[in-house]
Amino acid sequence: MPSSFALLQDPIVAIATAPGRGAVGILRVSGRGLEALIDGLTGRGLAARQAHYVALRDARGEAIDHGLAIHFPAPQSYTGEDVLELQAHGGPVVLQLLLARCLEAAAEIAPATQRPRLAHLRLAQPGEFTQRAFLNGKLDLAQAEAVADLIDAGTEAAARSASRSLGGAFSREIDALAERLVDLRTLVEATLDFPEEEIDFLERADARGRLDAIAAALGRVLDRTRQGALLREGMTVVLAGQPNVGKSSLLNALAGAELAIVTPIAGTTRDKIGQTIQIEGVPVHVIDTAGLREAASSDDEVERIGIARSWAEIEQADAVVFLHDLTRYADTDYQAGENAISARLHLGDSARVLHVFNKCDAVPAGSDVPEGLRLSARSGEGLQALRRALLERAGWHASPEGVFIARTRHVLALQRTGEHVARARELVARADAALDLLAEELRLAHNALGEITGAFSADDLLGEIFGRFCIGK
Repeated sequence: MPSSFALLQDPIVAIATAPGRGAVGILRVSGRGLEALIDGLTGRGLAARQAHYVALRDARGEAIDHGLAIHFPAPQSYTGEDVLELQAHGGPVVLQLLLARCLEAAAEIAPATQRPRLAHLRLAQPGEFTQRAFLNGKLDLAQAEAVADLIDAGTEAAARSASRSLGGAFSREIDALAERLVDLRTLVEATLDFPEEEIDFLERADARGRLDAIAAALGRVLDRTRQGALLREGMTVVLAGQPNVGKSSLLNALAGAELAIVTPIAGTTRDKIGQTIQIEGVPVHVIDTAGLREAASSDDEVERIGIARSWAEIEQADAVVFLHDLTRYADTDYQAGENAISARLHLGDSARVLHVFNKCDAVPAGSDVPEGLRLSARSGEGLQALRRALLERAGWHASPEGVFIARTRHVLALQRTGEHVARARELVARADAALDLLAEELRLAHNALGEITGAFSADDLLGEIFGRFCIGK
């Protein structure tokens, strides 16, 4: 991403539509003083924010294409600068010709119009249009991230939630918290010059009550933010168990498609197979893995590699579905394998492990079967209960309606805010509370909140965020 002031002053141009052929292709230019470039490309001036049907001409005056041209004068534009949008036919050759013509025309026009900056027209880098919108105050950082999240949304619920964040729903929650902190910071810092009044001040200002209210509001926002992060990023679920317990059948049942080969031959699945499904709008990345058993018990090198990869996936998963075969549950050798897998699974975070008993349709009625979640991957019995259990394991408890999209960095920033607020509450509870320490904790809490909307942000953070955008946005 460009970091210098000079680069951010350059006009930029990019094709805004996805690569490939389409009915319509869009090219955007953003910068200051684009009137001469507009005239050079279209041969006429354009009324603000009106679509004009024009011939888009090359240097010889011949039409490259006919399409729509729209001029958005600053500051009423997406980036806050002058923006020119050209809508032409969506052939990649046509769009590349128009892109080349924009760069050529800018270089030709700049000397004659005394607009040297036009000569610096260059290709936009990923996310640079939205970065300029942020830097020019058109969007805050959370809204800018929501632009990318709306484009990348994989579910309807995620798209609607990203739209809410883009509209400012999440930012308003953060701003309301920041306003409470600022009010208390103002009172605390105004009293620092009068140390003899510190204790009386804390009582009069109801500092403890204010901090309690801030902590409660922060907890509610953090809970909703976790829901939004889950809605955006989803959860990764690994199906684990011994060979032939029905992992591939369960993947196919959850996905509603024959993704994995199912046979009675042990070791059929050699490598991971993944599929993303939706449960109540939450993306769930389900990974089927090779059947787990002692690597030494297999003579197949490929299977041994598959088993090693299975354990690697399990270590990284948000949740592990440990699938058991009810038709073999009483078998001594089978139980030995179950115990070995269970011991290794529970060495880590056992809360991630969900025990599920498969093939309940193949067990005679009245059989002695373990307590737990039972299902049949073949008939579909119990699948809905498994879906609900996975959401519960992920911590999902909200309806997608009203949830705003969020990211892990937002959750972490709110957690840091909560830590500073907690320390501030500890300070005011002490008889010898020091206002300078309280002021510092409130300042740090405020700064952590500001990282979410970009009020306090480092250049490397901005580069990381906007560098993940597509070019043209």
